Amino acid sequence: MHCPFCGAIDTKVIDSRLVTEGNHVRRRRECITCEERFTTYESAELVMPRIIKQGGIREPFNEDKLMAGLTKALEKRPVSIEKVEEAITRIKASLRATGEREIQSRDVGEQVMKELRNLDEVAFVRFASVYRSFKDLNEFRAEIDRLSQDNIK
Repeated sequence: MHCPFCGAIDTKVIDSRLVTEGNHVRRRRECITCEERFTTYESAELVMPRIIKQGGIREPFNEDKLMAGLTKALEKRPVSIEKVEEAITRIKASLRATGEREIQSRDVGEQVMKELRNLDEVAFVRFASVYRSFKDLNEFRAEIDRLSQDNIK
């Protein structure tokens, strides 16, 4: 680590602490040359798999698109932003856990539906109606019936 004050190459770590639920390491460092102290933060760079769209096009995972989809489905529903962020964290962890470099967009959609089902049933049906391209009211009704049956069990 180069010293931000004098540019020297050698610095030493004085103190290390875990921050943000253990996802980052905060390090206090001291330059051996000028003896100035500074703080650095270290986190693991976790690569998300690329998404294979229905037409075969591949694109990088985009967390903003995921957030937009969830937010749209949850519009005017009583779900906190913290719950949405937790759902996104679980979806990302699930995608990384596959160990795959590429993943079908359909798999991402299924993960989103699973999370929405737990967050809010109305949002789940909204998302499912677009995601599964319901063609008429009967398909909509069938999905609601399936949801009702699962809640009874």
